[in-house]
Amino acid sequence: MTGLLSLVAQGQWQYAVALYVLSGIGYSGGVIFYDALIVDVAEARIMDFVSALGYALGYLGGGLLFAVNVLMYLDPAQFGFADRAEAVRASFVMVAFWWGLFTLPLLFFVRERGKAGHGVIAAMRGGFRQLSATFHEIRKLRVVMLFLLGYWFYIDGVDTIIRMAVDYGMSLGYPAESLIVALLITQFVGFPAAVGFGYLGEKIGTKTGIYIAIFTYIIICISAYAMDSITEFYMLAIGIGLVQGGIQSLSRSFYTRIIPKDKAAEFFGFYNMLGKFAAVLGPLLMGGVALVSGDTRASILSVIILFVIGGSIFYLVDEQKGQRMARELEKL
Repeated sequence: MTGLLSLVAQGQWQYAVALYVLSGIGYSGGVIFYDALIVDVAEARIMDFVSALGYALGYLGGGLLFAVNVLMYLDPAQFGFADRAEAVRASFVMVAFWWGLFTLPLLFFVRERGKAGHGVIAAMRGGFRQLSATFHEIRKLRVVMLFLLGYWFYIDGVDTIIRMAVDYGMSLGYPAESLIVALLITQFVGFPAAVGFGYLGEKIGTKTGIYIAIFTYIIICISAYAMDSITEFYMLAIGIGLVQGGIQSLSRSFYTRIIPKDKAAEFFGFYNMLGKFAAVLGPLLMGGVALVSGDTRASILSVIILFVIGGSIFYLVDEQKGQRMARELEKL
């Protein structure tokens, strides 16, 4: 679907929307199973590191391709393109090829434990039945419910900053080229930082590592309110890169510990569903505050509310109790 976006002509917005939605469905579905596979490839003692390494390599790979695509967009003639539109179309094809190429190691070399094959129709029917069963199981696991609720709030704050950073920078009058550079900075800083958070989680605890990231995001929001130069925007991009991959990877590894391993795919379905509903409350808060106050800068402070609520709920999550309940459910 991403590759087909390169064929959409000017004015064919209906096709663009349809292809974008379908590509989003493919990506979101793939991430569910990718996350669930962590229980098959990593032992509990190195879960934080493996989860962090996954995000780190994602930032590195995505950053390298993004950097090439940005250069193509900024100077299309240098790459043999007639204009920026042609460079963007070529970027869609490159992304499609990139995804296909780096899916091959997963398809050929990663083995699942104890998974039986089913036909597509049978799998879909079973999936809907399992959806209801898994929902009832999650309701019984109070620790999982608490975590998912807290995660929804603080990851909404994270995703709001990811999605609204460029719009916020443009509202302050910063040029689009500079904002693209800031996105690249975040990508490449995220690579070593995510690995660092993996080690940090092993040394001081996953829960503490998540709290460090939440606190850092609160400082970033306050700093974004006060910044007045593109240099400061770049500094904030570095700060976001330092914690973005960390809070994502540690949240995933923490969740892995409190769910039944034999039902990882189903439970990660709910986990990723909440992730996709993230960045809903944040933009609404930012838009509402900006509308009422007339101050775009004040809108970024509203995101702090999400981190405070999410962190407060997350404080109530008892990891040891969650692990015991998950192991008991595995025995049933």
